[in-house]
Amino acid sequence: MPPSSSSADNPMARLPANLVSLFTQALKSYQLSNATFRVLCSLPSASADPTPQPPKLAPPALLVLDSSFNPPTLAHQRMALSALAQPNPTPTSRILLLLAINNADKAPKPAAFPQRLAMMYVFAQDLLLAQQRTHPNSNPNANLDIDIAVTTEPYFHAKSSAIAASDFYQAGTGEGTGEGTDVEQVYLTGFDTLIRVFDPKYYPPAGAGAGSPAMASVLDPFFERARLRVTMRPDAEWGDAAAQLRYLETLRQGELERVGGRTQWAERVEMVTGRDGDGEEEEVIVSSTKVRDAVRRRDWDALARLVSEGVAAWIWTEGLYREGG
Repeated sequence: MPPSSSSADNPMARLPANLVSLFTQALKSYQLSNATFRVLCSLPSASADPTPQPPKLAPPALLVLDSSFNPPTLAHQRMALSALAQPNPTPTSRILLLLAINNADKAPKPAAFPQRLAMMYVFAQDLLLAQQRTHPNSNPNANLDIDIAVTTEPYFHAKSSAIAASDFYQAGTGEGTGEGTDVEQVYLTGFDTLIRVFDPKYYPPAGAGAGSPAMASVLDPFFERARLRVTMRPDAEWGDAAAQLRYLETLRQGELERVGGRTQWAERVEMVTGRDGDGEEEEVIVSSTKVRDAVRRRDWDALARLVSEGVAAWIWTEGLYREGG
């Protein structure tokens, strides 16, 4: 059976009309600009059409979920909800869903960029509802805002610089001083991403006579303004949670210095478990690949365990991922 759409609160009914067309036009406009980062829309929205809404006050921290969103999954949702459930919530929580479109002139597969942006919009709506269900008694003034943005930058440090260079999040910073300050960026990542961030192969030598090692020269400014919140995902490739924690400890004990980094960066890395609660649920591994495989098998029950209700309905309605690719 396809994902249920018979309830009164049909997730598809909450969507703006022509969502893919709206994002197609927004993406074309972005491609014609020289910008390396742009917020395309924000939720909740007071407008019938998706529009960007800069914060009136700069958020104390920006939670950045950077992914291919092909499609967005419950793993993405859990990472966001876990970060929002920290002991010291703020009344101005803000999440940035960031899609890199380095090859926007080519046909991305299996879902085109406008379709992924539409799924990000649906995912954001589902995330807002999930946050309300998770914290029904929370302060009604403690609003969660979600931005959907694109970038042409391929690496974390370059994406971070592009976000910082944008004035989108600078409202209210440095009030009374005449100066703005960088909003702290918190990147919600998986363990595999942590490995890549500290892999020296992504930081080729800067050339003879360079004042700093290549890795240090690009990651020093990154860790000045950003930190990593890494969700552990035990598997055959990366080992169990204990093995992943040991990796972080080796970074703190000098491994970063050995590969051209700085030991103090490891203090800007927080490791968290993939799921809270019973161990059975924690064993369920969610990935975009599993989602696409479930759709190709027409296994709608499996799909419902991997993505949120709105995303499942969108995938079915749009006929996404039904062919190989």
